[in-house]
Amino acid sequence: MTPTPGPESRYALVPQLAVACLGAGVVTSLAVAQGQSPMTALSITVFSAIAAVAVGQVL
Repeated sequence: MTPTPGPESRYALVPQLAVACLGAGVVTSLAVAQGQSPMTALSITVFSAIAAVAVGQVL
């Protein structure tokens, strides 16, 4: 039986997502400065942040 996440673990997602977005945003800013499309860079940032939080939840 898999336990359901409690409210405290749901609240922990917000800071994890914020840190992941900040980390991915730094790299994205450098990519845009090099000439990459801002929409492509934004989609990469969102995907990276979600993937980082998902992996963090599994581990």
